[in-house]
Amino acid sequence: MTGTNDTVRVAVVGAGHVGATFAFALVLSGLASDIVLVDADMARAEGEAMDLDHAIPYGRPARVHAGGLDACAGADVVVLTAGAGQRPGETRLDLAAKNAAIFRGLVPEIARHAPDAVLVVATNPVDILTLGTLRMSGFPPARVIGSGTILDTARLRFLLGRHFGVEARSVHAHVVGEHGDSEVVVWSTANIAGVPLDELCRAGTLACGPDERAEIERQTRVAAYEIIRRKGHTAYAIGAGLVRLVEAIVRDQKTVLSVSTLQEGPYGLSGVCLSFPTVIGRSGAERVLPLPLSSDEQAALLRSAETIREAGIAVGFA
Repeated sequence: MTGTNDTVRVAVVGAGHVGATFAFALVLSGLASDIVLVDADMARAEGEAMDLDHAIPYGRPARVHAGGLDACAGADVVVLTAGAGQRPGETRLDLAAKNAAIFRGLVPEIARHAPDAVLVVATNPVDILTLGTLRMSGFPPARVIGSGTILDTARLRFLLGRHFGVEARSVHAHVVGEHGDSEVVVWSTANIAGVPLDELCRAGTLACGPDERAEIERQTRVAAYEIIRRKGHTAYAIGAGLVRLVEAIVRDQKTVLSVSTLQEGPYGLSGVCLSFPTVIGRSGAERVLPLPLSSDEQAALLRSAETIREAGIAVGFA
């Protein structure tokens, strides 16, 4: 990659709320010269592509078009957003069986047409489907990445920034484990501009004890449910997060993002996909940066891994 959009091709498989929002953000970013939308509803994909074409004069030159799975050929990155969306009252794990069936029809064909691509999975339950995508594609683990807790981490940083009165990008904190109800907020390493939260709490006037932390953690965990209850789906934040992930890949940025990849080693984990801070570059997930977790956080992480593993077994992806 050259760092420009001259030769970058991105395929978006699934032109629903998340896929279309991501494609729109991608058009405005100028990262890709060729964007193809693939959907079981070809008319929907064509309509979204036509609409996006009309945004090109306000962005950077790019070709946006619709196609079948064969149109993934030559893609540098394929982003999978296809599948049933989470409904009010549903957990992400509730989607496992139906979206696993959809992926069984998609992934082998994508792998056949785009054998050199990095595959990015955004469909829920993302950790289970990331493992399934890895198994069905036969790709090296580095080239199959789930969006994981990239969104949960953004929500946590937003909430902490609002609480402490600082800009969210100055907050360094991570959510690890499942993108779901068993996710783990890593309080032990959270900091603002390098200053640990514990020190800020001791020195400042803001209340940030166990009750306040529990409430911030609760709001992080239930954010999707609250948004879905009000508007039916989430799209903007995950769309922006996917663009950031694609940017790190195509520009070989070595950016650290909390994404879901196959874990083999840290904390005794094996054969499960879940999120840790991970260095992302042109080859995909280049290495995991295991955080120094507290004993409570490590125990919670192992419980999260077991939740994912059990759900994966239920759909045949373990």
